[in-house]
Amino acid sequence: MTMVWRALRWQYLLEPIGHARFMPAFRTTTIGFAASAVLPARAGEVIRPYLLARQEGLSATATFATIIIERLLDAVTCVMLLASFVLVFDPGMDHADSRLYRLVEIGGMTVGALAVAVLVAMFVAARDPAAMGRWAYKVEHLLPGKLTHKLAEGLLRFGEGLAVVRTPRRLALALALSFPLWLTIGLGIWAVTRAFGIDMPFTGSFLLIALLIVGVSVPTPGNVGGFEAAVQIGLTSFYAVPNDRAVGTALVLHAVSLLPTIVLGFLFVVQDGLGFGGMRSLAHAAAARD
Repeated sequence: MTMVWRALRWQYLLEPIGHARFMPAFRTTTIGFAASAVLPARAGEVIRPYLLARQEGLSATATFATIIIERLLDAVTCVMLLASFVLVFDPGMDHADSRLYRLVEIGGMTVGALAVAVLVAMFVAARDPAAMGRWAYKVEHLLPGKLTHKLAEGLLRFGEGLAVVRTPRRLALALALSFPLWLTIGLGIWAVTRAFGIDMPFTGSFLLIALLIVGVSVPTPGNVGGFEAAVQIGLTSFYAVPNDRAVGTALVLHAVSLLPTIVLGFLFVVQDGLGFGGMRSLAHAAAARD
């Protein structure tokens, strides 16, 4: 369901650029997240826009711009869920580590403010995509002519990819599509904690999501290590879960979150005749083109 919601939201973000069918968006989204789980440097983030653009006849640079918008929408959504937990659903947190809880609150507000600031900057840039290209030509005396032209063309395409943020209505609808996505992720977290007999409300998953954002920022294949540490710290610090049970929960949650995507993603890869080596080559080609 997470991949389904990601594909639906991506379709909406791509509408101003061109039509993208659901199944190619779903397949390339799954392939991209599977690639990020096994390849370094989050290679899936460049593979999936490049692959979809090639299949649907879209601009690869403009399609890549929508990936950045996705990440900003994710950050804003997670901060709003955290804010709802703190302001509305917070059940007292009698066993919470007050210092860590305060750090999570401050970190969430900081990330939210930065994400909103970048969205505003993108809104300004998207109002006149050609201005980004003109900016490149202003520095042409510092760069070779061909490089300036390539930079200007790339910035213009990137600006076109920001089209979804040109109007507040479209941006609000894109944000609205982010909530069922993250509520689905929260449901998965809560279900695993229930399986381990942990007394945590569903809204407690909003708090764990905020910690997981920090944990998965550690650049490891499949976010191994950072993911487990974030869940372990959250459960032991905020819900007084014994350390061994918290570690077990973290391991199972990571497997439940990761393995279905990897299996389905590589099934699609095999169907497309790419293979593991083909994915690596695709990642290099996509990075070189961007």
